[in-house]
Amino acid sequence: MAQSKALLVLENFIGGKFIPCSSYIDSYNPSTGDVYCKVPDSGKEEVEAAVKAAKDAFPIWSSKSPLERSQILNKLADLIEHDLEAFAQAESKDQGKTITFARTVDIPRAAYNFRFFASSILHQVTECTEMATMGCVHYTSRAPVGVAGLISPWNLPLYLLTWKIAPAIACGNTVVAKPSEMTSVTAWMMCKLLEKAGVPHGVVNIVFGTGAKAGEALVCHPDVPLISFTGSTLTAQRITEKSAPHCKRLSLELGGKNPAIIFDDADLSQCIPTTLRSSFANQGEICLCTSRIFVQRGIYSEFLKRFVAEAKKWKTGNPSDPTVDVGALISKEHLEKVRNYVKKAQAEGARVLCGEGVDALDLPLGNQKGYFMLPTVIAEVKDESCCMQEEIFGPVTCVVAFDTEEEVIKRANGVKYGLAATVWSSNVGRIHRVAHRLQSGLVWTNCWLVRDLNLPFGGMKASGIGREGAKDSYEFFTEVKTITIKH
Repeated sequence: MAQSKALLVLENFIGGKFIPCSSYIDSYNPSTGDVYCKVPDSGKEEVEAAVKAAKDAFPIWSSKSPLERSQILNKLADLIEHDLEAFAQAESKDQGKTITFARTVDIPRAAYNFRFFASSILHQVTECTEMATMGCVHYTSRAPVGVAGLISPWNLPLYLLTWKIAPAIACGNTVVAKPSEMTSVTAWMMCKLLEKAGVPHGVVNIVFGTGAKAGEALVCHPDVPLISFTGSTLTAQRITEKSAPHCKRLSLELGGKNPAIIFDDADLSQCIPTTLRSSFANQGEICLCTSRIFVQRGIYSEFLKRFVAEAKKWKTGNPSDPTVDVGALISKEHLEKVRNYVKKAQAEGARVLCGEGVDALDLPLGNQKGYFMLPTVIAEVKDESCCMQEEIFGPVTCVVAFDTEEEVIKRANGVKYGLAATVWSSNVGRIHRVAHRLQSGLVWTNCWLVRDLNLPFGGMKASGIGREGAKDSYEFFTEVKTITIKH
């Protein structure tokens, strides 16, 4: 019991105050397998209180000018950047990601999300048309919707939570957010900065807990007209069903089974390091990660040889070690799920070329109970295999050969998902042709994860509904009204 005294105990943040919960759930440090903190196991009561606080705060917050809100968002970005190292350490410990990734990707992007929407809200314009023959002028106005329900996942905890909070409050809404119960610490840390940034009480409320209890209570609440969710397609189906009686507005950013298409004229010196990163960054726990690599037959053997050799150089181990490339997976259950995909591939006759079950995993003494897995490359997988059809969400990628452009487009599109794709070729005409025909919300060519937050982000098919970005988020988090003036 001595250990429990040192545990971090989180509290819900409602109406500008930290409020303890009547029951808690354990959250684990993925790199050690030990309980790291206690997270509130919130339900209807806590969500009710948070929605009330958000409703009460809405009139004052929504009446502030865009400039006033912008200044507060920028101040919050400053405060996060000031505490970047503390946030990075907490994110790494809580999620299992490497300290390097948290320092260079997660926390800088979380701060930038606030800074970006602090700027973009100042540059939105409405429409106006004139009907001279009727003596009328039409114009549109936009107003915040009300209380926004925001549900974010465990893979990029603060990064994706702020990607929702920032546009919601920039547009004048108030929010009730539920981070993943597995990665709640940085959201709780952010709550400590809100008052200092000038965010009025009740504008941002964070309720911690499971999707089944806290998440469902939020989705079903009649006073929450809008839900933004990032997570699994299965959970999104449940959200859609539960929210349907209330006719809620939904933005659903879901899973992916993202292809990389590598033509025989690709620059492999650029392609291989980038495709390694797109396969294994953040332990492969990014919805945009590459998990199906199609290589044109003429360079297939060379690519595979070089790709596997480089994958073996990626170091797996203690996330706080700055030389480590691959940290721990989020949970024991998730690690087992990812391992089972590799076993299924082997049972189907595929070859595991490196990683799980092939190479020895050498971990420091303190991390031997952690949820680690080596970068794993599988070859000779059939397109209909579950490893080529289902989202694995781990450090596993499948490499297969193709012959023609027509063939690979059909195969790349042959899954239920359509989030992201990468195309590698030096032929500009081919790049345009293939990009247009891929059923994918994002297509990167000769690069990966180069983002302009102004532009739409989101997927097709089972990868989601709606888009996020400057214009798209503004449209989602506001109601448009057409006003006609006859003169």
